[in-house]
Amino acid sequence: MKPIRLLSLLLGCVSLFPIPAHADWQAVENVQVYTVGGKTGAELYASIGGRGPKIGNAGRAVAVTNFKLTWTRKYEPKGNSCVLAVARPKLIITYVLPKPAERLPGPVAKKWETFISGVHKHELVHGDLIKDMVKKIEAVSVGFTVADDPKCQKIRTELTARLGELSRSQRQQSRDFDRAELSNGGNIQQLVLALINGQ
Repeated sequence: MKPIRLLSLLLGCVSLFPIPAHADWQAVENVQVYTVGGKTGAELYASIGGRGPKIGNAGRAVAVTNFKLTWTRKYEPKGNSCVLAVARPKLIITYVLPKPAERLPGPVAKKWETFISGVHKHELVHGDLIKDMVKKIEAVSVGFTVADDPKCQKIRTELTARLGELSRSQRQQSRDFDRAELSNGGNIQQLVLALINGQ
């Protein structure tokens, strides 16, 4: 369940048109499914183990939250300084979830609905953490000024250094959340046990 984080901070995108400094934006959120087989909770979970999204060298996960983040930025020389006047994000979040390949028997279908609803809610928390990070990046970015940079070159390096800390903080929050949810007695463990055992 440890999610993969795909962070793409493109610093070179410059708008050709005037844009409000704090433009309203909405994350685009999608659900992508992978199919699993089986007619019982145990069979479905075993199929997840074989078909779930890969998470590096750690094996496979039940579900993951991926995102792509790009920016429209406008740098403006002001005297001998450079100011980041516009920083507008484009954020696409994709939740990858399992889906049975065929219709399930009644009691199993009910257990599956409880399971997948809980898993989806878990991944939505990761999505909220990502959106919160982007808002913090936006707040730090707009108006960011670097002195002695009339050609707006140094500002990109300094901005990247500042934003790296926000990215690391988001990843740590996600890891902490997963650790709690996946621990013995944690929410995800309980969902898995209920799916397999019907408890």
